[in-house]
Amino acid sequence: MQNQSLHSAYSSRQIWLLTALRMGIGWHFLYEGVVKLWNPGWSAGGYLMDSSGPLAGLFHQMASNPQILSVVDVLNTWGLTLVGLGLMLGGFTRLAAIGGIILLAFYYLAHPPLFGAQYAAPTEGSYLLVNKNLIELLAIAVLYYFPTAHIIGLDRLLRHWPGTSWARKMMDDQYQASQGPVGPPNAVKAI
Repeated sequence: MQNQSLHSAYSSRQIWLLTALRMGIGWHFLYEGVVKLWNPGWSAGGYLMDSSGPLAGLFHQMASNPQILSVVDVLNTWGLTLVGLGLMLGGFTRLAAIGGIILLAFYYLAHPPLFGAQYAAPTEGSYLLVNKNLIELLAIAVLYYFPTAHIIGLDRLLRHWPGTSWARKMMDDQYQASQGPVGPPNAVKAI
């Protein structure tokens, strides 16, 4: 029931644009993860050591401890890969979105776009408070609250797969939570 009410809450253009956004962000995450998987010498150490801002000390400690750094490298590589797959395929998208938001928050906090901050890696422009990590984080938050994988994605198949009542329950809960107190997106009244 919930699936059908959500399907009708979006216009066709909204569904396709939100799905395209989900796929684009998913591709970006998947590509970044796979590149790190294929490069056995890759490490987040340099990125963490180049950190500045209020949490720089924490990131420097992570980079200077080989055991912690190896865990960070594995979590980063597989986190990017799994978030990318989840978003692209539309499977477990709520979990993928949360994972993506967490990763992007760490990237943002490690290299905050603050006035006067200088980093070893060149940036693509001059940022002040807002950079591409923050923008992508906000875009994933939109996908979290306006899901489409129950319409176009593996979540739709999982929800209807025989013997997957756990998946149906989880997805019903996730889409109900995405509606918030005001109901479906088109149910918002003009003030």
